[in-house]
Amino acid sequence: MSPLVAAWICWAIVGFSPIAGKFAAGIVSPALLVFLGTLIGVGYFAPWITHHHKWGELLARETLLKFLFIGTFGTALPFTISLIALHYTTPGNAAILQQSELVYSLIIAAIFLREIPSKAQLAACTLIVTGVLIILHKGQYTPCWKGDLLIVGSTWMLQAGSTVAKKLPKSLDYRVIGMARNLFALPALVLILLVMYFYTDTFVLVPNTTFFVVLGYTGLFKYGLAMVVWYKAIRALDLSKVTAIYLSYPVLSLLISAALGMETPSFAQLVGLAVTTAGAYWISLTVKKEGH
Repeated sequence: MSPLVAAWICWAIVGFSPIAGKFAAGIVSPALLVFLGTLIGVGYFAPWITHHHKWGELLARETLLKFLFIGTFGTALPFTISLIALHYTTPGNAAILQQSELVYSLIIAAIFLREIPSKAQLAACTLIVTGVLIILHKGQYTPCWKGDLLIVGSTWMLQAGSTVAKKLPKSLDYRVIGMARNLFALPALVLILLVMYFYTDTFVLVPNTTFFVVLGYTGLFKYGLAMVVWYKAIRALDLSKVTAIYLSYPVLSLLISAALGMETPSFAQLVGLAVTTAGAYWISLTVKKEGH
């Protein structure tokens, strides 16, 4: 599997994420869903880690703090916040606004990874920012706006986690990194759950069919297979370019959301989606031109 194909597989899996998150609203607390999903993710990677004797690499002192950072800022915090946001905003909005991550990607990659963006990337970034602003302006001061702002304000965490992952030793297999992202998300999630249990009344769990379907998708696909293909892609291609490819997934999310009757796409959504997708696709073409 080429890194470019891996990036598009990740795109397909993540496209279902806002839909699953919306179904989970009111059934399971966001932090609890992320916690249970990461446990399944740990189980997903554990057989391979054990069979290939990789536990030593996973728990090595020299990478311990980096793994903890990746788990906390790459999974625990941003995934919890995005699920909270779906209590207020729509799956379509959440998916489109997630593309604000590309802006953080270009900035962080340029500063810390020395990946200088090309003119095409900067132009595409401008398109994406324009699409995001269209959505935010349309939802200003509405109930959706709180969720929209939570999405835009948290996507930098994903890029921070991915940037640290790019700094890991090249000898590390991407499945070790996927396992680490799940395993080392648990400390932060346990802390969040303890605070919720003892100091708030927002702890929710309704173990029905919808819950188990959403949990299965979250653990096996989003925290399992998607992490395998994501790390395979970003360790071979520029982080900002891979981000642009998979962040075109709102096309899929909005279509599914509309088909399920969760929302009727608005004119602002369609314009914002068209503009942001054009920017993401533009950058994906640069990957092909470079022969990846």
